[in-house]
Amino acid sequence: MAEQKFEVKGTFKIGDDWKPYTKVVGAPNSRQAEERVYATIGSEHRLKRMYITINGITPVDGE
Repeated sequence: MAEQKFEVKGTFKIGDDWKPYTKVVGAPNSRQAEERVYATIGSEHRLKRMYITINGITPVDGE
């Protein structure tokens, strides 16, 4: 199955503030895109999943 691009929007907690983010990730489905965002933000900012929220996942049309 070919990878599709998904735009994932949400917030993550830094200190006392929740910062918004938008990431575009390649994944075979939306569930996998969600997992990749958790892994990416978690490793970049040293955050557990409870400090990362996902508000929406939308497919991005082809290039």
